[in-house]
Amino acid sequence: MPVPVTVLGAGNFGTCLALLCAREHDVRIWAREPEIAEAINLERRNPRYLTEARIPERVRATSELEEALEGRELVICAIPSHGLREVMSRAARWVPEGAILVSTVKGIEMGTWKRMDQVLQDCLDPVHHPRLTFLSGPSFALEIARQRPTAVTVAALEEAFAISVQESLSCPWFRCYSSSDVIGVELAGALKNVIAIAVGICEGLGLGQNARAGLMTRGLREIGRLGVKLGANPLTFLGLAGMGDLILTCTGDLSRNRSVGLALGRGQKLPDIVAGMGGEVAEGVRTTTGACVLAERHGVEMPITECTRQVLDGEMEPKQAVEALLSRQLRNENE
Repeated sequence: MPVPVTVLGAGNFGTCLALLCAREHDVRIWAREPEIAEAINLERRNPRYLTEARIPERVRATSELEEALEGRELVICAIPSHGLREVMSRAARWVPEGAILVSTVKGIEMGTWKRMDQVLQDCLDPVHHPRLTFLSGPSFALEIARQRPTAVTVAALEEAFAISVQESLSCPWFRCYSSSDVIGVELAGALKNVIAIAVGICEGLGLGQNARAGLMTRGLREIGRLGVKLGANPLTFLGLAGMGDLILTCTGDLSRNRSVGLALGRGQKLPDIVAGMGGEVAEGVRTTTGACVLAERHGVEMPITECTRQVLDGEMEPKQAVEALLSRQLRNENE
């Protein structure tokens, strides 16, 4: 049944979800820059992201939050993690009381070290909290826009709301699974970006596929250790939001986080890499610091994440990080 949908954020993922929703629903998309909203409405294309995709007439773009949110039943947040608090604090007054919110944002907030579900709870009135849902899983925006088969997870503390989103978004080529493990889905989605940077560094150094497989496997173990410590279901890390998204982000050529690692492994400096990304965001760069803070707070050992942080912060060269990981004390695999 069609519902009024708003997508907050006109980047790659926001644009692809607007295209997805426009198959059956009336869609508004909010763009921070008025010129992007104007171009979408006039030219039926996003001039900056997914530029090859034609945007249907039933998608209306605006740069005004009040206009974007008025009368909406489903609100999708597709905003970079560093902008989520600012945008949602401004938007909060206009979010309809009965709307279901879907967050696709992956990261840990700098300074507060909060997950994105915690940031949204800070920004929104408690009446909205039960209707917060979180979408994650192996899903490159370009492939969704091209209608390639994709499977994701939607989590909510009250799973009935995740099921509602599942029914609204699923179609023959986009399949949603429901979950009640918000903590696990949120941490898996954020922390796999850190491991993807590490894997990219490994590939940039030319260390081979054995090393890549080892990093991915031990990286998943690190993510799971922290997640379980914070109350997540360990099975979540073996699912779409965990292993599924980790595989895609660590191996896919469209992965921005893997690309950052590749460039670091080949000797480029982080400021130059970021400057060359054309405004796109590799969430793992910020998330790495947050992951290390959470690991220290909760007494969880995350050596791959810590070495990745040291490389990103210029405290260690990529080759030194590899040597540090390989020279650690030998132990049982399940520790």
